[in-house]
Amino acid sequence: MIRLTRRAALGLIALAASPAFGQATDFPSKPIRMLVPFAAGSGADSSARVLAEQMQKTLGQSVTVENRPGASGAIAAVAVRQAPADGYTIMIGSNSPMSVNPIVIKNLPYDPLKEFKAVHGIGRAQNIWYVANESPIKTMNDLLAMGKSKPLNIGSYSAGYQLAIGWVSVLSKVPLTYVPYKGQAQVFTDVIGRQLDAGMGDFGGALSIVQSGKLRAIAVSGENRHPSLPNVPTLREIWPDYVNYSWTAFWVRTETPADVHAKLVAAVNRGMRTPEMTKYFEVTGAEPMYTFGPAEMGRYQADEYQRFKGIADTIGVKPE
Repeated sequence: MIRLTRRAALGLIALAASPAFGQATDFPSKPIRMLVPFAAGSGADSSARVLAEQMQKTLGQSVTVENRPGASGAIAAVAVRQAPADGYTIMIGSNSPMSVNPIVIKNLPYDPLKEFKAVHGIGRAQNIWYVANESPIKTMNDLLAMGKSKPLNIGSYSAGYQLAIGWVSVLSKVPLTYVPYKGQAQVFTDVIGRQLDAGMGDFGGALSIVQSGKLRAIAVSGENRHPSLPNVPTLREIWPDYVNYSWTAFWVRTETPADVHAKLVAAVNRGMRTPEMTKYFEVTGAEPMYTFGPAEMGRYQADEYQRFKGIADTIGVKPE
């Protein structure tokens, strides 16, 4: 058995309490990177940029946004996992990289439930289905009727949306082919150009394009119709059990020191309640997740994993 002298023991205690031993009382002392797992045009990207500006006012350091699209968010998640667990690299993760990828991707190179811890929820939004304004498709039933006579290609950009599209395909018994993209902006372009029959994605990212008249919304996925598009039916009006939302939240590595994590939590919490973020939620139609602190967001992530696993089992999706 190794015995420590009193002086040696006190020395180790002092070392453990020092900043060099893992505390970071001066955090942040340099710029912070915020990694977004999708390209510009997504709800995750737009909310990240507004919140980054608000957070740096509290933290006193710049917060730079970096887009790392690809592999349904896995590229950004792996980059955060490989970075030091010091709070200087944070991720804005959505339901796809943080709850869905473990269900649909075999040998996923990260574990979102064990290797990451929540900082704070940001917003929750309905999914929206849309077609080109010049398309003959006026409703979801029109789309499904067309799908009975020819194959349909539906564009989107994450595994969560892939499951949501597959769920509609199973319920309607109409084949719908999911076409993956790195971000929603290119989906808009290809739907408008009629390279895709339809697109599906986050409500906030698509709302302004729909309101401009370039796209026509044919369905939303919430419990009720959205007040910004009151004439657009919910999928629940066709299938009573179909309700689906996308969400975003901030995450850091699980090993991030508690005091650093607490400062990030406080900065996000304060940023969420600024006039700028209030306007963002109003413009995009997203529901703010004010009460989703670290513990609440962690539980929500786990619940969402179970919910999406149920959807995957229902529609027969296996990890690939």
